[in-house]
Amino acid sequence: MSISVVIIVKNGGSILHRCLESLRTFDDVVLYNNGSTDDTALIAASYLNVRLVEGEFIGFGPTKNTAAEYAKYDWILSLDADEVLESAIVQEIKGLVLEAKTVYTLLRKNFYKSTEIAHCWGADEIVRIYNRTTTRYSDKAVHEHILTNGVSIQKLSHSFSHYPYQSISEFILKADRYSTLFAEDNVGKKSSSPIKAFFSGHYSFFRTYILRRGFLDGYMGLIIAFSHMVTNFYKYIKLYEMNMAQKKKMLYEERIKSDLDKI
Repeated sequence: MSISVVIIVKNGGSILHRCLESLRTFDDVVLYNNGSTDDTALIAASYLNVRLVEGEFIGFGPTKNTAAEYAKYDWILSLDADEVLESAIVQEIKGLVLEAKTVYTLLRKNFYKSTEIAHCWGADEIVRIYNRTTTRYSDKAVHEHILTNGVSIQKLSHSFSHYPYQSISEFILKADRYSTLFAEDNVGKKSSSPIKAFFSGHYSFFRTYILRRGFLDGYMGLIIAFSHMVTNFYKYIKLYEMNMAQKKKMLYEERIKSDLDKI
């Protein structure tokens, strides 16, 4: 059974060539581009099996669902532009006897630049192959996942590689972006406070650097642990500000409505 590979991308040029090169044996690769200003489009044009689709970013979950609508086949292999498949996992995927009510997990190894991070991140097992007629991604703007209610889960044997950061600057940029998405996704739904932001950030550092033994990853472990701390602090302090702004807006609207009712 045929599988479409679906990738959403924005300025993914640093790893995109390696990603697409690893997908040459798939006849349908959808690259959903949302506002790239680098050489993403030029890289995509050099692969005959890649279809470049221009679209809007509306949060990770909803954007991945939109991108999947452009796939040629119902079976979707969902990847990020900074992920690379090795030949062993490609062959395993190609040999699968797919069942519509089953989703398939892949083991992902995580790297900073070209060094595998064994402790702070380690390897994670994530659902990446699914049938779009059976399930889809959640609607979360960040920390999205493929919904697994009512389906069975099958684990694949081989792994693939993830290269999310090529510089310290990328940690800073992503911390700002991801914390904003989290706050926007949870405003009015979750409570927050400066104290919660403070302790969430510090516990995140402690969990990553001490409990997960990130110190064994050398200076890279320190970078990652500190980035986790900053991201979590900004997630909850941004959420606090957005909740406060929403409450003020609601109070103002209620006051206006009350004044109008008195007229």
